[in-house]
Parts: sequence; C-alpha cells; structure tokens
Amino acid sequence: MKFSMLHNNINVFDLERSMKFYADALGLFEVGRIAPESGEFIIVYLGDGTSGHKLELTWLRDREQPYDLGDNEFHLAFGTDDYEGALAKHKAMGCVAFINEDMGIYFITDPDGYWLEVLPPGRG
Repeated sequence: MKFSMLHNNINVFDLERSMKFYADALGLFEVGRIAPESGEFIIVYLGDGTSGHKLELTWLRDREQPYDLGDNEFHLAFGTDDYEGALAKHKAMGCVAFINEDMGIYFITDPDGYWLEVLPPGRG
C-alpha cells in the first residue's frame, strides 16, 4: 500500500485577494474549482505546473470575520531556483515575515496570515 500527497487546504477570507497573492508571490495558478450552485462555498485548487501537489483554497460564503490562526505553528514550504531574486521580490511585496539567516531560509505571509517558507535550491 502506497500513499501520495495530493493537496493541502487552507481557508481564506477573500478568495480573489488570496488567488492574486499566490499568483504574484509564488506563481501558483488555478488548476481546478468546485463551486456548487448554492454558492455556500468555493474551493479553488492551485498548482505550480511542475509538481502534482496542489494548494486548496476554501472560501465560505457565510464567513464574516478573518480566520484566527492562533499560534500558527504550521506552514507550507516552497523551493525556488532563485532564492535571492525571490527574497527581493517578496521584500518589495511587503510580505516577508521572518528571515532566518543562519538556516538560509525565510518566511512570507499570505493575506490571511498563513506562513509560507521559502527554501533555496537543493533544500527540502
């Protein structure tokens, strides 16, 4: 028996804002969508075009407040082939949350406050 990772889900308060952020910051794009006629929720799957793993964004129509992420002790990690260029881009976007110089990594935050780790080539 073998298992494969397929996707990670996060709930988002403003779907369009989140989709724009993930496109601009990380080059992710929509690869699938579930939107029932009732309009009570929308699920958008984002992909990177290179791996089979997806990020599932779930928007709930009746949600009235941004999500409370508590201590936010989890994150998603992204590798890049141009670490310095990515860091410069994310600094310009104003989304860098923390740079760990000793480890050679940094974190950005999305519009809902989720942390996303960025790793240089060859790390994972």
